[in-house]
Amino acid sequence: MGASWIDDDTPQNARTTEPLTDIWNGEDFQLIMSDEFNVPGRRFSDGSDPMWTALDKNDYTNAALQYYDSDYAYTDDEGHLVIETAAKDTDIIGYDDVKREHTHVKKHFRSAMLQSWNKFCYTGGIIETEVILPGKWNVAGLWPAFWLLGNLSRHTYVGSADGVWPWSQIECTDVAKRYVLAQKLSPCHSVSHYDMKPGIGRGSPEIDIFEVQPGPLKPGEGPFWQTWVAQPLQSASYQVAPGKWWRRPGPGYWPGPGEWYNGIEAGPGTTINIGYYGNYNWFRGEVNHEKDYWSDAISWNHQLHPTNFEKPHRYRLEWGLPTEDETSVKEGYGHGFLNWYDDDVLVLSIKGESIYNVTTASTSTEPSYIILNTAISTTWGFPKCPLGCPCLDFDCNSIRSDHQCGFPTGFCDMMKEGNPKYKINWIRAYQNPKDPSQKVGCSTPERPSRSYIEANKYLYMTENDKEPLKKIIKGGGTCNTTVATSLVLPETCGGILRGTCSERTQKCSCTEEWTGPNCLAREKGNPFEWDPDPTIADVGYYSPLSNSAFYFLIIAGIICLIFVVYGEKVRSLSEFKPIPESDFFA
Repeated sequence: MGASWIDDDTPQNARTTEPLTDIWNGEDFQLIMSDEFNVPGRRFSDGSDPMWTALDKNDYTNAALQYYDSDYAYTDDEGHLVIETAAKDTDIIGYDDVKREHTHVKKHFRSAMLQSWNKFCYTGGIIETEVILPGKWNVAGLWPAFWLLGNLSRHTYVGSADGVWPWSQIECTDVAKRYVLAQKLSPCHSVSHYDMKPGIGRGSPEIDIFEVQPGPLKPGEGPFWQTWVAQPLQSASYQVAPGKWWRRPGPGYWPGPGEWYNGIEAGPGTTINIGYYGNYNWFRGEVNHEKDYWSDAISWNHQLHPTNFEKPHRYRLEWGLPTEDETSVKEGYGHGFLNWYDDDVLVLSIKGESIYNVTTASTSTEPSYIILNTAISTTWGFPKCPLGCPCLDFDCNSIRSDHQCGFPTGFCDMMKEGNPKYKINWIRAYQNPKDPSQKVGCSTPERPSRSYIEANKYLYMTENDKEPLKKIIKGGGTCNTTVATSLVLPETCGGILRGTCSERTQKCSCTEEWTGPNCLAREKGNPFEWDPDPTIADVGYYSPLSNSAFYFLIIAGIICLIFVVYGEKVRSLSEFKPIPESDFFA
């Protein structure tokens, strides 16, 4: 048994939750993970935290304008995880994952992305967070998000997504046979690789709990000219492959009969996202177009309000897995479901059968990790390039008008007023202990990933990394012995119960249960390791010490035998009578 992912600061009344999905009524869902972010001064650079990794990496995806810098993710004095965004330059010399070449670029914004990749993952259940969204509700340009991604793909590491994102084709159907070259881990492969079971397709589907687009546009304006939900909005989406390759709706238009998925329920203030139906995925330099495929974004937009940017609101996902349970099948939940809620009010409900009946794809069954980030992209909330503006450079600190003319109205003014802050109060996840299909872990018996990642770890690294993830640092952070140890701060190594500060070196040493450079995070881990790291014994080699118990018994037996033989010898010798003395020797 390992540790747990539960934060000690989570209130007792939040250790269980009542599901909002009708098929789960009456079930008891128990806490499996939480982070309350109550300890100030936590940092999340690679190796600093047992659950989160903040990237120090360029983002080559989605026409991103920001560089991810781990210094822009931290916990404040008010119990928040803060993701800050700044108009600050970064020179980047490195390998462009998209262009597949070394480049030298300059990004004019910095932000942060936190991932729990290959640390905390879960399959099925409930996840909820309480946040205050960053920036101003009526100024477009920021792209805050809270989402899940299958562990086989690591976001921004583009090579890890090739042929994997966002596949959720589990069965070898006629559709799966069509894409046997496109889906890297196809269910139609009859040979088992990387400890994966043959006949079960694998991938990395994406569940966007929210992607938020602030801005001033009203229904009927700009890209919202045909819809009644406009800025500020929340997109709730399931991105999945294979997608529809026939009779697709065009972006910006409502789907016609038979063009899209049926049986999807939208809550109040929610409508289909007609601006984005998915992507046609192809690979640079690839001559075999049998590897091309459509991925679909089954996406609905929900109307937000100024209060979402001014005070905390709760965002929740209930994720049901495919099942053969008769009641679930009868109610239409046999292929699983995804239900989104804001402050306990339904936003969107997708039953897996709505997807399966069209493409035979599935609701995600992949162990998935959490991502929180704020991006800036010309594809999200930015206006069409104005006439006479080159829209080649976007720099709020430049004095050149051609570097600022492409921004949304008011964006640079907002950035100059202060760095927008995305504040996360807490994150909590729950599962039903009676449902064995719901599991905690990034590599489970049903969906292993450890061997695949280890064999392909170069896909999850930059060229400067030695391993995809660094080992967690335990102590060694700078501290200050003049600060009262009653305070839980980085300077006190978390206080007297968590660590001590050396008078001589002014460096932290952590107690057994605490970790991180300044002892601010409790040791965490899976309650059960389904797929532990292999040992040398797993390949058939056993060192002499590995059989120490066996050898101890042999040695003990030999010693006992010696004592028995010796005892018999003594007993037999005791029966001999001494030779009487003779006068001959006198």
